[in-house]
Amino acid sequence: MGYTDRYRTTADLPGTIPVFPLAGAILLPRGQLPLNIFEPRYLKMIDDAIRGERIIGMVQPDGDEAILASQIDGRKPPLCATGCAGRITSFAETGDGRIVITLTGICRFTLAGELPAMTPYRQFEVDWEAFADDLTPGHGQDEVSRERLLEILKEYLDTHGLQADWRAIKLSSNETLVNSLSTISPYGPREKQALLEAKTLEDRNQMLIALTEQALRELSPGDATMQ
Repeated sequence: MGYTDRYRTTADLPGTIPVFPLAGAILLPRGQLPLNIFEPRYLKMIDDAIRGERIIGMVQPDGDEAILASQIDGRKPPLCATGCAGRITSFAETGDGRIVITLTGICRFTLAGELPAMTPYRQFEVDWEAFADDLTPGHGQDEVSRERLLEILKEYLDTHGLQADWRAIKLSSNETLVNSLSTISPYGPREKQALLEAKTLEDRNQMLIALTEQALRELSPGDATMQ
């Protein structure tokens, strides 16, 4: 059984969760996100989550001013309405007081209201219903235009002189491929949020392709189109 297989319906998920606001970082269902935790408020959040349901919501601050405010202890900047919850699936303490964790994505959520919590970190009521399909592994992956994604990925890697494990890529499912590339993509917070909020896996795939095509066009202004 996988780490997140225990969550089969939205009824299996808590109604309130702690949230970790982090710009430029998104989590997607069954994807993995490594995090290096060092701020005292979030060290406390991880300690509490480990003793509880091990679920944390990843969400981005909403806008440039909110991103700056989120870095100041005690501030509560506005957050994007949509995030994704993950389960802590690995945990290691370091000699200098940090905690290194891996979150495995479970399901996206909509923020429903902030709790007047006494904890140093923020807690929210969340609504899962709009994203109930996230709990079905591989939902929509048969509609993904995989070949075009692989073509544009190869072009991007070649342009930047980067290597990839093509054997692992070819063995990965469409869901794993699209969500993993979306998570590690080099795009900004707004683009990452759009990838997170994409309604279907193919919508996310097409958005990822379009963003990568645009990035390549900006490197090669002479190429008006890429077919």
